[in-house]
Amino acid sequence: MPTISMFYGILIMMYFYDNKKHFRPHIHAEYGEQIASIAIDDGEVLSGSLPPSKMKLVQAWIEIHKEDLMADWKLAVAGEPVFKIDPLR
Repeated sequence: MPTISMFYGILIMMYFYDNKKHFRPHIHAEYGEQIASIAIDDGEVLSGSLPPSKMKLVQAWIEIHKEDLMADWKLAVAGEPVFKIDPLR
């Protein structure tokens, strides 16, 4: 599971071949012990949770980097290496 970005203590990851469970392009965000799967297209929480303030940061980051995330998603589901994406600053 490659980490594609990290900011404010939040790890953003994409799993290889991860299109079977949620059937939508998504990322995995981890903050401490909390983990959430979040859709790339609209920021919907597919599973799990994060503290509300951290979730807002992740959803804003997704909106900013949507095109890069979709490019990484296509690589990840094909089992190919993904690219790092700039953190939220």
